[in-house]
Amino acid sequence: MEKTMVQSKESKKEDALRKKAISGETFVFIGVVAIIFIYLANVMGIGVMFSVAMNTAHDLILNTAFYIMAVAVLAGGAAALMSEFGIIALANKLISPIMRPLFGLPGAASLGAVTTYISDNPAILPLIEDKGFARYFKKYEIASLCNLGTVFGMGLIVTSYILGLGTEYILPAIIGNIGAVLGGIVSVRLMILGGKKHYGDEKNIVTENLNSDLLDYRPIREGNLFQRILDALMEGGKNGVTLGLNVIPGILIVCTIVMMLTFGPSGTENGVAVYEGVAYEGVALLPKLGNYIAPVLNFLFGFKSMEALALPITSLGAVGAAMGMTKGLLAQGLMDAHDIAVFVAIGICWAGFLSTHTGMMDSIGGRKLTNKAIVTHFIGGIAAGVFANYLYLAVTYFL
Repeated sequence: MEKTMVQSKESKKEDALRKKAISGETFVFIGVVAIIFIYLANVMGIGVMFSVAMNTAHDLILNTAFYIMAVAVLAGGAAALMSEFGIIALANKLISPIMRPLFGLPGAASLGAVTTYISDNPAILPLIEDKGFARYFKKYEIASLCNLGTVFGMGLIVTSYILGLGTEYILPAIIGNIGAVLGGIVSVRLMILGGKKHYGDEKNIVTENLNSDLLDYRPIREGNLFQRILDALMEGGKNGVTLGLNVIPGILIVCTIVMMLTFGPSGTENGVAVYEGVAYEGVALLPKLGNYIAPVLNFLFGFKSMEALALPITSLGAVGAAMGMTKGLLAQGLMDAHDIAVFVAIGICWAGFLSTHTGMMDSIGGRKLTNKAIVTHFIGGIAAGVFANYLYLAVTYFL
């Protein structure tokens, strides 16, 4: 009976992932791509359009993607070393008591927060699958852990990258992290309300009396002290390489598209702007659209320019790609320390959640709540940016 039910579920899942070879979305996709292609080619010229795309992607992989990979390798090695010698466990113990007052979750959720902060959003999934961890949560609380993991995901990488831009960004990085946590509180608590409405105030998802040592002990590597240090650094660095490779497609594809929609021509001839076919040129569409809602955006985020709006938009799908845009915006004077604080808050809180949320919710058995998780986390990211905006203004006012 159980075998038949499992086969039925697998069959339904396979059917959900199949469509007719040619369907309505085929022609919709062709139409959308054609509109974008014709628009860009009409403004820039076909030759210039391809030249700009190739040159932008080439510059991004050399000067941005590999830099982010280097940051990820160093951060990965440091994180593995801190985990090996109990620093992560100590951080977990310190923040565990405040999880219920802040996020409305059991103290065990702090382990998920710390784990994802030093890695990426999906790092919380193995914890959820562990019954020793899951026994602390009710079913509606489990549904909110996807949002919690995303709140902290990529935190160490984003923070390390920003600190690498200069000492003047230490304060913005700190304020951005605080803003991300505050926005995360909004996201998680809204999701808890949605989960409770869907599941009801049920008992813990795992009711067996499990004697798990997940929260009380930490695994260590074999060998003497020197060998453990070396292994931790090498394994952590290897994980950093993997993470760095994973963000390259997002940086090259998403960042190239967004930049072509953000910036304008770079050359001038007789006082008229002209295209030169070099990297980081575009049609300046996003700033034009942003000007229509500039009063609202200024009230929420206080960005120095409409070009900076590209960062939160990009963070929706790939925060790594958004990170890759910061240097260019800073170099052109289109961003300042205040905007960095807002970006860090939104970037960490959202962490490309549109590309991971659906799969993560499906993995924890919360497919029916996927839309609710996406909406609540979107609201949380907006709140993170607002908190960072006004917190930065308040702090710098008194300094």
